Amino acid sequence: MKRYFGRKIVIYLSTFFLAVTVDWAIPRLMPGDPVMNLLSRVSVRAEAAEAMYGYYTKAFGLDIPVWKQYINFWIALFHGDLGTSVYLFPQKVVDVIIMAVPYSIALLVPAILLSFYAGNKFGAFAARTKILDNTLLPVGYLLTATPYMWLGILLAWSLGIVAGIFPTAGAYDFNMAPSFSWPFIFSLIKHWFLPFLSLFLVQFGGWAIGMRNMIIYELESDYSHYLESLGAPRSLIRKYAYRNALLPQITGLALQLGVIVAGSLVTEVVFSYPGLGSLILSAIQNKDYFLIQGCFLFIIIGVLIANFFIDIAYIIIDPRTRLGMAGE
Repeated sequence: MKRYFGRKIVIYLSTFFLAVTVDWAIPRLMPGDPVMNLLSRVSVRAEAAEAMYGYYTKAFGLDIPVWKQYINFWIALFHGDLGTSVYLFPQKVVDVIIMAVPYSIALLVPAILLSFYAGNKFGAFAARTKILDNTLLPVGYLLTATPYMWLGILLAWSLGIVAGIFPTAGAYDFNMAPSFSWPFIFSLIKHWFLPFLSLFLVQFGGWAIGMRNMIIYELESDYSHYLESLGAPRSLIRKYAYRNALLPQITGLALQLGVIVAGSLVTEVVFSYPGLGSLILSAIQNKDYFLIQGCFLFIIIGVLIANFFIDIAYIIIDPRTRLGMAGE
């Protein structure tokens, strides 16, 4: 058990180091100059522009060699300092991200958990119902093949613009101030629903199709036929089949987390939802190295933590994994 978790910790730390290094390097490979972009948004006299350029370049630590910038980045990171945003100067990157993170979490967590639970349950049920199975296959393939962004646009057009049921932009009504009142909470839910629905539907189709295929395979396996020959209740056989079919789905969830997070970021842009997706887009447009790497750092940490908990869940659900660990 200790050796297993020791290897996992080494793998996660190595992944974190490599991912954060790529996260630091990619913004600096972008064309453009963040300081020039900052100065272009303010009124500066020609004679003062050069002095201000030098001042801001030094203030952001961009006047030193790249390898020193990399070392300083890691030193600052271990002190909890992600730097100052160029786009939203002089705000700290940590403060900007803290404002956006709750919106992204409010989309991702319910969409991932509810789609995984509902998709697997519905796929297992549809596998033994011919009418549902004939319906599930085309609808499920259509949903899982639909890009998050396209479905978001379709939902915004149909339920937002045409039907006028839900708003299509923002996190709450623009004429409201954040508060703990029921009108504000209701406004939050209305603005949240369409981005959530677009994420939920795409993931729901994938999980339903996957579970449907796995359940059919498990029900045709030798142990299912053996239990049936012993006179075991059909409900008991289906219970074992569902539990065994769930294991590959959990593995798939770990592999799909990055795709789901990317889909969430694109969906936020479509609906102008003030989460990390909209923040990353603004940071890229303004060449804000520090805000880009700060946003992706949060995503990297979130995906690694989620994968760690999925590993724990796999150990709890699959007794063979526990036996294998005990035999090490």
